[in-house]
Amino acid sequence: MRIYKDKITGDEMFSDTYKIKLVDEVIYEVYGKHVTRKNGEIQLDGANPSAEEFDEGTEDASESGVDIVLNHRLMESFAFPDKKSYTSYLKDYMKKLIPKLEKDSPDQVDVFKNNLNKAMKDILARFKDLQFFTGESMEIEGLVGLMEYRDINGESVPVMMFLKHGLDEEKF
Repeated sequence: MRIYKDKITGDEMFSDTYKIKLVDEVIYEVYGKHVTRKNGEIQLDGANPSAEEFDEGTEDASESGVDIVLNHRLMESFAFPDKKSYTSYLKDYMKKLIPKLEKDSPDQVDVFKNNLNKAMKDILARFKDLQFFTGESMEIEGLVGLMEYRDINGESVPVMMFLKHGLDEEKF
């Protein structure tokens, strides 16, 4: 399994247990689904629930939401009321990210810079439909994931978007 973590904060953002598509060499689109489950229950696709669990006689509470958000403890952020505030964040974020890329992956800096504008122009055209998510630390200085709902085969599917170059990939 691969876990994708924010390069700045170290927060876990998603794993490869979901369908992932790379767009324009800079944006990971991660396809989730709506789930309802008992509180504290984490169910990754392909994982087997523990046979050792037992009923403690407590009242069952449940939570509903997008599996990616629940499983990786992402936090919704309301820090971007308009495009201007988000583009300002993006400029500041790039000032932190590009030096890390120059150090760790110098061959990827031009790929990132050349393709980001095209990808973000397309995403910003749908700004009013986006939700914003930070990692568990709720650190707005790190990577902010975007989520929108798309109609796929007549079903509303949550799609999260993350900057590829803002993530570190860890194998487990």
